[in-house]
This record gives sequence, structure tokens and C-alpha cells, in this order.
Amino acid sequence: MPSETVRFAAIGLNHAHIYGQTNLLVRAGAELVAFYAAEPDLAAQYGRTYPQATQVSDPRAILEDPSIHLIISAAIPDERAPLGIAAMRHGKDYMADKPGFTTLAQLDEARRVQAETGRIYSICFSERFENAATVRAGELARSGAIGTVVQTIGLGPHRVNLTARPPWFFQRSRFGGIINDIGSHQADQFLFFTGATRADVVTAQVANYRHPQYPEFDDFGDVLLRGVTPEGLEVSGYIRVDWYTPDGLGTWGDGRLIVLGTEGYIEVRKNIDIAGRPGGNHLFLVDQKGIHCIDCSDVALPYGPSLVYDILHRTETAMPQEHCFLASELVLRAEAAAHRLK
Repeated sequence: MPSETVRFAAIGLNHAHIYGQTNLLVRAGAELVAFYAAEPDLAAQYGRTYPQATQVSDPRAILEDPSIHLIISAAIPDERAPLGIAAMRHGKDYMADKPGFTTLAQLDEARRVQAETGRIYSICFSERFENAATVRAGELARSGAIGTVVQTIGLGPHRVNLTARPPWFFQRSRFGGIINDIGSHQADQFLFFTGATRADVVTAQVANYRHPQYPEFDDFGDVLLRGVTPEGLEVSGYIRVDWYTPDGLGTWGDGRLIVLGTEGYIEVRKNIDIAGRPGGNHLFLVDQKGIHCIDCSDVALPYGPSLVYDILHRTETAMPQEHCFLASELVLRAEAAAHRLK
């Protein structure tokens, strides 16, 4: 790590993911200096958790502070892109919770401003960046452990927790739809594991099977993607997301990732192994020699340190900028094209 430090601030605390975003930066040696939230209860909780940070009464105090390098946000999803665009125009880098956008128009403007300013617009795809087994799976896949990766299958089930959700959670214009919201994780993993730099939506569909009282809310969605690597290899990805996690499961969702290669495959059970192994971060590798259950307890999580390095050195080691934008574009296009199941 370089001797310099990154000073960062938080604006928008509407999702609890802001704590994971903050923690990964603090672990990387960045300094949290300030925060803003319009909601007194959210601000009070964040202030108690991070007493080193100064609460400000106006977000402009953060945007206009030249000593702050990075702004992070888990605001209501439709507010994230405008904030990121403002941050870049103020000469700052930006890290949003997923989804980073709710419309293609937002994405187009962010792409334009990022190109003009040269700032970083990053999205914290925590199901990859903050999951040790997925990080290790990436290391194995990149090393050739399963040959050439040709497909990913990403499953993102979530528990809905209706009574704990704010009104915006059920408003499509505010969260962007189920594929855009949850599926952004799986689109990111598809691009990362296959190495695709171009991709299209083959088909997509959504449904609201269980929650008719919320007509703008979908509780099921799936997508088929086709991508092309720099070498010209065509690869595919399947995404399925839902809000059906039953109360009997001991975690918020049985998230899974399957990476298929020409010489084997990897399965990651991110949060739980329903076969009985305790905890999360379960990684299974099947190759020509046998079946391997791989311990991920010693895996370092590189996103935070890499992002700090990128901010200080103007590099793209944490995530290529176009990867971030393409993952977002795929789910926005899938959402727009999705057939609605009855």
C-alpha cells in the first residue's frame, strides 16, 4: 500500500450496504471524514458506528471539500447516479452501492461525464468483492484450473422482509426493477469470469407471482446473456433472481454461482451450504482429478485496497471502468426488454 491516504465521505445511507462499503475502505487504510443523510435516524445510527466522521447538514459541504477524494453512497437507487455525476464534476471519485443506475439515460450521462473528467465511477458488487469464496473462485478460474470458462450460472434469491422495507422499495422508478437491482451482481460475475468485453441480452422475463398488493414490484426474474471475449470466443450466462427465500433458511438467501469450464467446473455457495457445512463461503471445484472442497478462510478481499490504489495512482486494478458500465447496461437492457409472465 502507498504511504498516502484516501479521505472519503458518505452521502445517502438508505441501504445497510453502506456499512459494508465503509468497512472495506477503512480496512484498506482509507480515512472516513464526513457523512450526510437527510434522515435523522439513519444519520444517528451511522454516526454512532463511525464516531470519527463529522456529520454535515448539507451535502455540498462534502462535494466542495477539496481534501475529500472519494464519495460513497447507498442512497435510494434512483438518486445514486445523479450524485455520482455531481461527485465526478467536483473532481471526486465515486463508489455506489448496486444498482448504480436505474435508467439507461442515467448510464449514458455517467459515461459521458466519466470520459470528460477521468474520475472513477465504481459500483460495489459485494457478492463478488466481499465474498471470499467468489474471490478464490476467480483466482482458480484465471489460473486455468477449469480450462476455458464458457458459461456462468448466477442464482440470487433474497428474503423479502416486507415489514422492514421502505416505500421506495416497491416503486419501480426508484429501484429500477428486480433484474436491475439484484441481477447486477450476476451480470458483473458473468463478465468477470468469462472475460467478455462485449455482451447482449438474448432474452429476459419477470413476474410478480406472490406480491400482487405491490403492482410495481416483481418477485421473479431471469435473463440469458451472450458475450464475446477479446479473443472472439462466444460465451453465455444465465441469471435467476427472486424474493422467495423462506423463513426456514438460516440466512437472507442461498446465493450460488456455477462457473463452467472446458476442463471442469466451480460451484460457490456464498451464504450457506444446505447440506450441513456451517457458515458461508463454500467453494467446490470439480476437475479431471476429482472433487475438491476448498477452504477460503485465508482469502484476502482485494477490492478495497485496489480501489484505494486506483484513486491514488489513476489506474483500474479494482475493476475496469467499462466493465462497471457494461454490467449495469446489461441489466438495464434486460429489464427494459423483459417479457412479463402472467
